Amino acid sequence: MTDPDAGPDGEADGALEGGLDEPAELQPEEGSLRLVGPRDAYDVTTWEAASAAVLRKARRLGEDAPDSDVWSALTRTSLDGIGVAPIGRPADLDGLRTRGRPQRSGSWDVRTQVEVVDARAANEAVLQDLENGATSVLLHLDGHGAPNWGTLLDGVLLDLAPVVLDRPSTEQLESFADFLDGIEGAVHPHTNLSFDLQTLEMLVSRVRDDGASARDLVAPVVRRASQLGVRALVVDGTALHDRGASDAQELGWAVATGVAYLRLLAHEGFDVEPAARLIEFRLAATDEQFPTIAKLRAARRLWARVLEASGAEGGAEGGEMALHVVTSRPMTSRRDPWVNMLRGTVAAFAAGVGGADAITVVPFDEPLGAPDAFGRRIARNTSSLLIEESHVAAVADPAGGAYAVERLTDDLAAAAWAELGRIEADGGALADDARQGVKQRVRQVAAVRDAQVADRSRPLTGVSEFPHLAEALPERDPGIHRYVRHYGWAYEDMRAEPAAHPVFLATMGSVAAHTARATFAANLFAAGGVSVETVGATEGVAEVTAAYAGQRVVCLAGTDAAYAEWGADLVAALRAAGASYVVLAGRPGERTVTDVDDSCAMGVDALGFLGRIREELAR
Repeated sequence: MTDPDAGPDGEADGALEGGLDEPAELQPEEGSLRLVGPRDAYDVTTWEAASAAVLRKARRLGEDAPDSDVWSALTRTSLDGIGVAPIGRPADLDGLRTRGRPQRSGSWDVRTQVEVVDARAANEAVLQDLENGATSVLLHLDGHGAPNWGTLLDGVLLDLAPVVLDRPSTEQLESFADFLDGIEGAVHPHTNLSFDLQTLEMLVSRVRDDGASARDLVAPVVRRASQLGVRALVVDGTALHDRGASDAQELGWAVATGVAYLRLLAHEGFDVEPAARLIEFRLAATDEQFPTIAKLRAARRLWARVLEASGAEGGAEGGEMALHVVTSRPMTSRRDPWVNMLRGTVAAFAAGVGGADAITVVPFDEPLGAPDAFGRRIARNTSSLLIEESHVAAVADPAGGAYAVERLTDDLAAAAWAELGRIEADGGALADDARQGVKQRVRQVAAVRDAQVADRSRPLTGVSEFPHLAEALPERDPGIHRYVRHYGWAYEDMRAEPAAHPVFLATMGSVAAHTARATFAANLFAAGGVSVETVGATEGVAEVTAAYAGQRVVCLAGTDAAYAEWGADLVAALRAAGASYVVLAGRPGERTVTDVDDSCAMGVDALGFLGRIREELAR
């Protein structure tokens, strides 16, 4: 890379003193420190040694393990079986199979989401958002027919602000097209009639009910859109994401649906380039920053390859991909909803860096019901801050060339292409076999994620980690129902019905001695809607049993030394006093306590453990 301080001749203007072969050192100069010597004084082995020292201290790496084992210890495997390394290396660029280029240049479209139950109230929300930073609108309609479009969009400059529908019914779509056809003046070309053949799953029922074909359903929508000069179709990958799909599954299914649309449009006489311009893709962005960046970059590469194979003029460079990104709903939580702001911010950042043309940040309070003005304000301002203050949009493809991102992009593109191949082998996205195969594979991935959430190897802040049992949730009006498989659904179901009785937390020794395990246990219980009653500092069995008030379930929390010294006596005393279920915070064994009914420690199946505790408390 070029030295940012280099002059016209490539020499750094006083930035480095001494030859490049001399060792780096810090030299004081007038009260400051200056880096002197080569900037590449540290190599991979140095990083491995430093990282290994930290991991050994945390007991995540054995004392005799080689330093190079830090790569396996720190590399995370995604749900698609892709390794996500802790840091990139030049070797990551070896053997890349895909290529691509950034498409978006400049700021992205800030697409605000508005729920439409009452047309006039929704109109006020739309105008407020557009006047305060939003540049387009995503309308989520209820299932009670078409709204009064004149009221809903009154005052909206439709030539400047695109309007997109979120999974409309056929009636809503047709009435929207009629409304656009009747207005005077131009309509923004990125407005979308938003026909989505797949995620509404209307194809099978329509075919069986009245003999309609997919072509019969798509053709009139495409003709209307062509007359209006707007887009016609949406490929909504977020619907599959909401059911638990992995990144590669969402990408593979989205591209397969796009391919199906191209085939249908070809039958209507469209060449590939104008056909592609009628389609907009909608994908999800999660708070897993680098996988999301890679996912969106991979999406463009996949679609470019499809257009190239379809004969687009100019090959892979001959077509565009309209990419609308919505921050993930499954990652949000009803509990501690303020954390959703952080999740949405990371997801929006990743979407912007990944090259999204339009970004919708789901309001943090959506899991509670209909988002209010504050929730919508925070959502739209997230993009405004990233664009105007953080300047995330100032550079096209800012992650391009980063070793780890390029490797991850390539691996994810390959995995999604393989998923596309499976769908095509089953007859394509419109075939029943393909649809059923995708659903089965998504269920398998969702089960793996559930297991990771259960043992907290995939932690959820405010849900499975650091829960606030006594929190008061903000009140919201009921929202429009949509199916979302939230990652923390099992914990949240427990929190929705708190246990009727508390657990007695039998703390052993001083606060300093028992606080680590007591805090761990209390947080674990709280994640399942179970409160605790604790003793505090104690010096022996008598002090603990004196505070015991007959709770059915008790949990010992102390050091291994305390367990070995008087743990067995305490268990016996608590059982004699009425405790019927004894839990050990830690692992039972010869050095601790053996006469217990259950235990909790790092890596435990938390959901299974909490289920047993709640069952005992309900007896």
